[in-house]
Amino acid sequence: MTPRLRFLIKLAVAAGLLAAAPLVLSDFRLQLLAKFLCLAMVGVGIGLAWGQGGMLTMGQGVFFGLGGYIMAMHLKLADAGPGGVPDFMLLYGTGEVPWWWEPMRDPFVTLVLIVAVPGLFAAILGAGVFIRRVRGAYFAILSQTLVAAFAILLVGQQQTTGGTNGLNGFRSFFGYDLADPTNHQMLYFICAGVLVGMVLLVRQLMASRFGELLIAVRDEENRVRFLGYDPARVKILTFVLAAVFAAIGGALFVPVVGIISPSDVGVVASIGFIVGVAIGGRATILGPALGSIAVSLAKTSLSESFPSAWTYFQAALFIVVIALLPQGLASLADGARLLWARKLVRKAEPVPPVLTEGGSA
Repeated sequence: MTPRLRFLIKLAVAAGLLAAAPLVLSDFRLQLLAKFLCLAMVGVGIGLAWGQGGMLTMGQGVFFGLGGYIMAMHLKLADAGPGGVPDFMLLYGTGEVPWWWEPMRDPFVTLVLIVAVPGLFAAILGAGVFIRRVRGAYFAILSQTLVAAFAILLVGQQQTTGGTNGLNGFRSFFGYDLADPTNHQMLYFICAGVLVGMVLLVRQLMASRFGELLIAVRDEENRVRFLGYDPARVKILTFVLAAVFAAIGGALFVPVVGIISPSDVGVVASIGFIVGVAIGGRATILGPALGSIAVSLAKTSLSESFPSAWTYFQAALFIVVIALLPQGLASLADGARLLWARKLVRKAEPVPPVLTEGGSA
């Protein structure tokens, strides 16, 4: 069985499980799963940038927040009506909509900005970092510092971003009533379809010439530069794609969960994205998404039973996986397949004849 066929079978099984989820889950659990899928979109982008490109992006909360807040601004303006003012601005602000909120009144412009703003910001940041050949721990620290500053900025702008409370209380999503359970299922299928599309896109990229070049930059950047390629361009494009994935996940997170706040985009949240990818298997295609979903599910399940001890479970799981399974949980399937292949080979090997004392078989 070829690797491509094996991947397609795994993806088909995962897509089938996602399609069957509404049949067995309650509305509440389905909404939780939709939330996990949004977080998994960020994981897919981190897997591309970190696992395939070697860039430890610890600041994906910035792009997740940009996409989320842009979507939240549109939903608040839509709920306020044509020319209306969001409710929190009447309480904490001047009662006037800031000029930079106005473009989000248009649904089409909002969709464009969800992709364009994080993508442009990532391109500018990536150009400033990768052209100067900043990498490794320095890049990780820089990205984490950026997300910390972003969260502080959101907290300090209560009149325009809702401050610590964030933006919440959405009633509709592009004309669909968010109180209707049928629309919750619609949102779930949108999230599932987008996540599967992202995984397919990453698989196609890694099977192309670009994927080979990205892995070469990760392993031997100086040699790639010697061969005439510009590693900075490859890294910038990968970083932009990861940022767009995170922004789309943040944009869908808002109508699914019903809130976006600084706690959803801060340092802790960004580290949580990394943990899910590392546990699932950062260098695989499906591992980052499955790991993100598994960690989110474990967090929800264990926090219900052990609300004060969940962080210790998470830390222990992270340490065990890194120590014993550096390639993540996805390596378990590869190891099992390798053992099975060795077993089949041993069965197929001819048994040598047993010689008698006379030398004949």
